Amino acid sequence: MPVKNRFAELLPEITAWRRDFHQHPELDYQVHRTAGRVAELLRSFGVDEVTEGVGRSGVVGTIRGRSNASGRVIGLRADMDALPINEQTGAEYASKTPGVMHACGHDGHTAMLLGAAKYLAETRNFDGTAVVIFQPAEEGGAGGLAMVQDGLVDRWGIQEFYGMHNMPGYPVGSFAIREGAMMAAADQFDIIVTGKGGHAAKPHEAIDTMLVSAQIVSALQSVVSRNVDPLKSGVVSVCTVQTDSTAHNVIPQVVKLRGTARSLDPQVRDQLEAGIARIATHTAAAFGATAEVNYDRGYPVTMNHPEATGFAAEVARQVAGGVDMEMEPLMAGEDFSYMLNERPGAYIFVGNGDTAMVHHPAYDFDDNAIPAGASWYAGMVEARMPVQA
Repeated sequence: MPVKNRFAELLPEITAWRRDFHQHPELDYQVHRTAGRVAELLRSFGVDEVTEGVGRSGVVGTIRGRSNASGRVIGLRADMDALPINEQTGAEYASKTPGVMHACGHDGHTAMLLGAAKYLAETRNFDGTAVVIFQPAEEGGAGGLAMVQDGLVDRWGIQEFYGMHNMPGYPVGSFAIREGAMMAAADQFDIIVTGKGGHAAKPHEAIDTMLVSAQIVSALQSVVSRNVDPLKSGVVSVCTVQTDSTAHNVIPQVVKLRGTARSLDPQVRDQLEAGIARIATHTAAAFGATAEVNYDRGYPVTMNHPEATGFAAEVARQVAGGVDMEMEPLMAGEDFSYMLNERPGAYIFVGNGDTAMVHHPAYDFDDNAIPAGASWYAGMVEARMPVQA
C-alpha cells in the first residue's frame, strides 16, 4: 500500500480545493462557505449520505463499502477552521479575508480527507462503513466536543476514530506517531489581584497590586518545578498582565493575570490547578491583598490507544516506507481528544517539510504532502475493514 496512484492523478484537483479553502478562510463555527463546499463535493462524489450542521456547522459523510459482513464503522476526521492572523506567505492564493488565514493547515487536512472520500466512493474496496467527519472550531472552540454532544458517535455508530495533522520540520509525506499521550490537556486561568490603589509616590498608603502580581508570577514557576514529578511534564505560563490604570504614577487597585496550564496526565492536571490557586491566594494574602482564581479546563489530553496506534502506524509504514514511532508528545492542545475519549483510535502527524511552524503568518501547507495524507486516510479504511475473500 504505497501512495495510491489515484491520488497522484487527483493531486491537481485536490490542490485546487485546498487553495480555494486557503483563499477563503473562516473562523471557529462560522465555516459556512467551507462546510457548504465540502458537502457539495461529497455529494458530487456519490457519497451515500451527507449530513450538514452537525455540532453547529460540521459535515458528516457516510460511504458504504461493497459489503458489510464485518459491521464495522470507522470514522476519519479533519478540521476546517482558520486562525485570526494576517497572512505573510506572499502566495498567489493567499487569504482574501483580512486578518484571517489558514496558518495551521486545516485547509490541507480538509482537502486530503475530501480526496480520500472521493477515492473511497469510487472504489468501495472495503467491508463496512466509512464515516468522513469535517469538524469546525478546533482552534479553541471545542468543535470536536460539539460534534460528540450532537450524537456523532451514536448517530453514525462509529467504533474507531482516526485523525491527522501536518507537522513542519518532518520530511514531506513522512509520518510520526506515538502510543499514549500525544498532545496535552490545554487549560487556562485568570487571576484577579485586588489591593488598595494609590499614588505611586505614596506606596506606603497603598497595597501594591503590581508588586503582588509580580510575586505571584514568579512563585507560579514552582508549581511545576517543585510539585510535579520531574519525570512527568507540565507547563504554567502567565501570558497577560492587565491593570485598571495606564498612568505612570498610579498604583492600580486591580491587576488581572491570564495564562495557560498544560499537562499530559490527569494527576499532573490536578496538581497544576490546585497549585495555581494555592500560590496565588496565599501570596496575595501575605501582602495584604486578595486573589480570585478562575481555572477553566479546556481540551483533554489527546491519548492514542495502543492497538489503534499500531494500526495507524502500519498503514503509514506501508504508505511512506517507515514511520517515526518515538515522536515526543506536544504540549499544544487538540480537540480530537474528545472523540478519542469516546472510542478507540489514534492521531498521526504527516510531514510538511521545511516550512514555517504552524500558527506563524508565513506558514503554508505543502501540497506535496497530499498524496501521502490522502493515501493514509483511505488506507485506514481498507486496512481496518478489508474485503472478505
